[in-house]
Amino acid sequence: MDRPRILLIDDEAINLEALQVLLRREGYTLETATTGEDGLELFDKHTFQLVISDLFLPGISGLDILKRVKERSPQTSFILITGNATAETAVEAMKQGAFDYILKPFDFEKLKLQVAKAIEKSQLIAENVYLRQQLRGKYRFDNIIGHGLAMQQVFSHLEKVVETDSTILIMGESGTGKELVAKAIHYNSPRKDKPFVAINCGAIPAELLESELFGHVKGSFTGAIADKPGKFEVANSGTIFLDEIGTMPLHLQMKLLRVLQEQEVERVGSSQKIKLNVRVISATNAALLDEVRAGTFREDLYYRLNVIPVALPPLRDRIEDIPLLIRHFIEKLCREMNRPEISFSKEAVSYLEGYPWPGNVRELENVIERTIALANQPLIEPQDLPQNIVSTKTPTEAAKPQSPRLDENGVDLPALVEEFEKGLILQALNRAKGVKAKAGRMLNINRTTLVQKMKRFNIEG
Repeated sequence: MDRPRILLIDDEAINLEALQVLLRREGYTLETATTGEDGLELFDKHTFQLVISDLFLPGISGLDILKRVKERSPQTSFILITGNATAETAVEAMKQGAFDYILKPFDFEKLKLQVAKAIEKSQLIAENVYLRQQLRGKYRFDNIIGHGLAMQQVFSHLEKVVETDSTILIMGESGTGKELVAKAIHYNSPRKDKPFVAINCGAIPAELLESELFGHVKGSFTGAIADKPGKFEVANSGTIFLDEIGTMPLHLQMKLLRVLQEQEVERVGSSQKIKLNVRVISATNAALLDEVRAGTFREDLYYRLNVIPVALPPLRDRIEDIPLLIRHFIEKLCREMNRPEISFSKEAVSYLEGYPWPGNVRELENVIERTIALANQPLIEPQDLPQNIVSTKTPTEAAKPQSPRLDENGVDLPALVEEFEKGLILQALNRAKGVKAKAGRMLNINRTTLVQKMKRFNIEG
């Protein structure tokens, strides 16, 4: 690793020389200046983890240098030194972001310790910035695989609301990538540098969920041996993602509604209110409106969460994305397994395109991983695929839509018809590359009728 670089600014030669000897002995790379102007010129040319500056300099003062350094490089630590300290100056330096304030004559042992701590803080901040940049890159909308019209509709919708603080409800079957989309919303929003906290409401026992969400104080219940902040507090100023929101018990739904309305939370066992500034994104694979009608989900909470609905299409409605997803998973998984890249024959891909994928993208990734792990040759043929994908079906037969089954509770026929119709319209528009007249001919309807249906189903184009 490169040695940490420090900029020293002091107009007294004896101090500058003493600091150089001390810090070079500790293994640091140094640049020096005797005026603030020269120091800032050096600062613009190099990257420094730490600036150590005298307070009183000819021309620009140490406080002015501190301000300029923090404006240009917030992660750079700053230590101010002086022989004439006042409480007001010390307070002002710390307010402007100084790491520490040291008096002359130096206590060299203390100075070495403070320099090491300042360098460590700078490196931690820089690492945090780098990781956040990596996350933002990973969760860009264009990094989510989906070139077909169905997913492009989703991306177009999200890009309009990502800058807002509006509450979002993501709806989709298991495995469609709801958390991935929630992270993309967060890391493309103004809150991108603040926490993203996810909690799966269906994976935590009901008796523990309240404490996980809202926190608790010591002694509030058996086992509460210390105060603990909840996920809402941890996410403060950022985003909280409530997955499987439909599984939340009714008594907690009421408390969640109050939190959303009042923007404040009370820990279990406490009456103290903690103010919040949190964006809420929730997700469900259930039909929440059906749960509202059945009385298992509060109607007022449903409308509070469903300010901006986002519906993720199942993989069977975005067949055109399957080859792209296959290629993406091959590259990712072969890299992780340290194996040469493989490829799938056209016939193997056609079987994958025809399979209904009840587990959606997650199931597809699992199938690709299993196939790569067991592969004995670089080209995957149909016989190398799991038996449930190829059994009793040819690729053509597999591509045929599956008939919905009528269970003992019946079905919502209008909703099923609408879903089927919308899916066909999206497929036609995608194959016609958005040309409505051509898509209409594929569906045996005229362009005017197609446009009316697109408006009805909120399809952009």
